[in-house]
Amino acid sequence: MKLVAGNSNRALAEAVAAYLNLPLTKSVVRRFADMEVFVEIQENVRGEDVFVIQSTSYPANDHLMELLIIMDALRRASARRITAVIPYFGYARQDRKPSARTPISAKLVANLVTTAGADRVLTVDLHAGQIQGFFDIPTDNLFAAPVLTRDILDNYKGDNLMVVSPDVGGVVRARAIAKRIGADLAIVDKRRERAGESEVMNIIGDVKGRACILVDDIVDSAGTLCNAAEALLKQGATEVSAYVTHGVLSGGAVARVSASQLKELVITDSIQATEAVRVSRNIRVVSIAPLIGEAMLRTAEERSVSSLFD
Repeated sequence: MKLVAGNSNRALAEAVAAYLNLPLTKSVVRRFADMEVFVEIQENVRGEDVFVIQSTSYPANDHLMELLIIMDALRRASARRITAVIPYFGYARQDRKPSARTPISAKLVANLVTTAGADRVLTVDLHAGQIQGFFDIPTDNLFAAPVLTRDILDNYKGDNLMVVSPDVGGVVRARAIAKRIGADLAIVDKRRERAGESEVMNIIGDVKGRACILVDDIVDSAGTLCNAAEALLKQGATEVSAYVTHGVLSGGAVARVSASQLKELVITDSIQATEAVRVSRNIRVVSIAPLIGEAMLRTAEERSVSSLFD
């Protein structure tokens, strides 16, 4: 079993390696003067079961190319099996044609990963579950729910909690966490007028006097979460926190969260935290390294991965 890390999230790769008590394979992933990606694997990997840890987060195209070229290098070095461990799968939000003459980029990326040499894919909280079907190779979609649930139970005591889905599409995800912690469920009904902007229209459920926890898979601009928190407080919620798997937090998102009425935003380390995130007063990071490490170990030993979530 060999672990190879790209440059997108070195800290997570090192945490996974520490969990597995294995060193990261020596490799070089750098740029030529014209920004072409160059990869050199500096250890023998012939006949090895190799796991490549690389989120396709910002800059998404650079990190995607790193992943593809690393896998090509491993395939040409005669690795027995290559598993692409993609904690955050970029382009996942482009999983359908929302209008005429638009791409399904998630499917294109799935094809690229397969063609580059991946034999398996391991990812966390895909934006849409059906993206697993875009791959023609075995794909395990891990859920961060156990990690987030444990943190909620450690930090929020009592029976006055209410889990809230920030939109109708996230109800299944929110219901799963609500069931785990024995809380009620509410839904924010919102209308999105244009990309990157959202308007909260109504709260489905009685949140008065409740401590609300918003649950989502991706926080990008954070506009939806901040608007939802404001609406919930107006409806009588005592406080509002948010638990989100992937902290994309692009543009002015960190400043928006810091200035919002959110008590705290908890994200995982599927995407490496920026300095702005690390110093933010109300953003906290929990690690999914043990979850990913255990799934990788079970994959290498041909044991059940789904039993992790029983």
